[in-house]
Amino acid sequence: MNLRNRRNKPSAEVHTAALNDIMFFLMLFFLLASAVANPQVVKLLLPKSSAGEQSVAKKTVTVSITSDLAYHVDKQVVPYESLESVLQSQMQTGEEVTIMLYADSTVPIQNVISVMDVANRLKIKLVLATEPKKD
Repeated sequence: MNLRNRRNKPSAEVHTAALNDIMFFLMLFFLLASAVANPQVVKLLLPKSSAGEQSVAKKTVTVSITSDLAYHVDKQVVPYESLESVLQSQMQTGEEVTIMLYADSTVPIQNVISVMDVANRLKIKLVLATEPKKD
């Protein structure tokens, strides 16, 4: 027979004050992490350079060459034969255009030079992107 008083029965409580703080910090972390990511660049292993970054024109066109020799213009796959026409269509706005060339470190230099030749024919400035050297 249970003679205990029912008024002194322990109650179960869930404290959620700490969960609010944790959720706030997680949301802040993911917002900062997403702001750092650059969504316009194809993932490449770039060559290293000790030179600093240069200033570029207001309008930049990103050209990437992957290790399997696929050419990308602003994340769109473009065959090399139509690269010149695609870049020329980017110039028609009248603004000064600069090409940011991202080439994987395993790409033969001839492929990089061929993109430079296209830029020279169109009289577009070209900047070769590199990663900074780590000391």
